Amino acid sequence: MLSNTCKYGIRALVYIAVTSKNGEKIGIKRISADLNIPMPFLAKILQSLAKQKILSSSKGPHGGFSLVRDPREIKLAEVVKAIDGNDVFSRCVLHNDNCKSIDSTKAECTLHGDYVRARQRIEKLFENKTVQNLVSAAKNSDAILI
Repeated sequence: MLSNTCKYGIRALVYIAVTSKNGEKIGIKRISADLNIPMPFLAKILQSLAKQKILSSSKGPHGGFSLVRDPREIKLAEVVKAIDGNDVFSRCVLHNDNCKSIDSTKAECTLHGDYVRARQRIEKLFENKTVQNLVSAAKNSDAILI
């Protein structure tokens, strides 16, 4: 459901939340190496999150990325929408658009009813989970964090 780009973006935000102390910037080389994400690909993702005011970035020897807001305020839905767009929560599973925009004279696709309900549950989950929720849950368990 989520693109790899979006998954990498969430992992990077969680990594920054865990690693950054007092808002210090984390360099892209470090993030890329520790998360095993190609640096050019990661750079595009992080710049996108910076444009959406989720991250701040600075260049230079002491540059890098840091969270703009407290991780308790960054909802996963916001991250998903910033990277993948709102289509994740509205697009048809069988088509590249909304069922009715394909052919308004026909009924929705055969998966429409079930998929709408599942998508709504996922959207609600992402609206209720923050970056900090992921960090806290992992710290209190043996779950994989990043």
